[in-house]
Amino acid sequence: MTTVGNRLAGALAALATTLPAATADAHDPFAAWHGASAQSAAAPAEPKILAYRGAVLFDGTGGAPSRSGLTIVTRGERIAAVQPDSDPLPEAAELIDVTGLYVLPGLIDTHVHLATPPDAEAARAQMRRWLYSGVTAVRGMADDLRSVGELARQARVGEFPSPDIYYAALMAGEGFFKDPRTQAVSAGAVAGRTPWMQAITADTDLPLAVAMARGTSATGIKIYADLPADLVARIIAEAHRQGVPVWTHAMVYPATPEEVAVAGPDVMSHACILAHQGQAPGDRPVSYASRTSIDRAPFLKGDNPAVQDVLEEMRVQDIILDATVRVYAEQDRAAAAPGARQPLCSGPMVFALTRQAYDAGVAISAGTDGETPDGDAWPALIEELELLQNAVGIPPADVLVAATRTAARATNQTQDMGTIETGKLANLIFVAADPLKDVANLRSLRFTVKRGAAFPRADFRPPAD
Repeated sequence: MTTVGNRLAGALAALATTLPAATADAHDPFAAWHGASAQSAAAPAEPKILAYRGAVLFDGTGGAPSRSGLTIVTRGERIAAVQPDSDPLPEAAELIDVTGLYVLPGLIDTHVHLATPPDAEAARAQMRRWLYSGVTAVRGMADDLRSVGELARQARVGEFPSPDIYYAALMAGEGFFKDPRTQAVSAGAVAGRTPWMQAITADTDLPLAVAMARGTSATGIKIYADLPADLVARIIAEAHRQGVPVWTHAMVYPATPEEVAVAGPDVMSHACILAHQGQAPGDRPVSYASRTSIDRAPFLKGDNPAVQDVLEEMRVQDIILDATVRVYAEQDRAAAAPGARQPLCSGPMVFALTRQAYDAGVAISAGTDGETPDGDAWPALIEELELLQNAVGIPPADVLVAATRTAARATNQTQDMGTIETGKLANLIFVAADPLKDVANLRSLRFTVKRGAAFPRADFRPPAD
């Protein structure tokens, strides 16, 4: 084993009294940590104080890209200090030597689906892979919240290894609830008539509708489709009045991207559908159900003027773009089959639109809206980041910000995550190669720390196909 490997093994052994799990095993090096969870109901344990020393730090705050000579001190699930190596440590601190590694905030995927339709066993397997791949939080973008709420509870209390889950309640026009997915996530109820899936009309009592969405414990409201601009604006205004973030599609059909941006949501999803603004008004679809391919040419010849106006509005209002580039690259691969239907947008078209947004100063978050096969070693978020770097052309440091600081803002969790700072959750990832040189180096992950608990990558095994 290399010197760094020896140090890492020692570091992980030092964490043995805090690793969470349901049961202990005589051959488990983290058995002491496992046992601590069972004992906590009887008497709260004093939070462990750990000091990670020796790693090169990318804190995500926007200051110096990386720094050495700093020690991260955690107390329980929080970061207690980020201090010079020369400063004295608390007396009870256990020193974890991570020399030769790089540390950055835990990753956040801002566009996942966990229960469409509900399958708790499959969701838990996916969530386990996310955590062991460095993903410490996700934003669920409309599912059956009866299932997601329970998964979020289990994740939060550590019943199984998982990122924390923050999720949306959905609002859309009545026409959208013909979509079979809405039936799947409303089984036992009427699609469009549940607190987590509400059909909105001009006569809807919006204060009550927003309050019902809040009652699901949703973090935000997602506006999906089949709503006119005035109603989109009214929903956003009422949600913001009640302190609820609003996440929309970049076009809500018939509400155009420009009309959506003017209404002021917090996040707009899918760079692809910004392209509708560049179409002639008569060519724009008025319903989400229309999936006619958009002419690629106007978006591959440089910045599109009509889209630029939308991006300027987004920049001024500080609206985040949840670009989801990977899903369109994946659709391109599927469309290459003989006789396959062409997707709404091509990968190169989406890459160009996302680059235009980046150049315009729009904040971009890293969301996937799809997954790699279950048996793959790494989840889709790593591919998303690699595409943002290699296909879109965003520098590695800004790609990392898209998956950390900006992603925390998109999830409305900046008070707790997204950067490595005193007082925030101890959500950290340690990798062996420099991610500022190439985000593909995230695949050199050694271990994830989520809420102070360590999850060594070596412990992860993909499920059998």
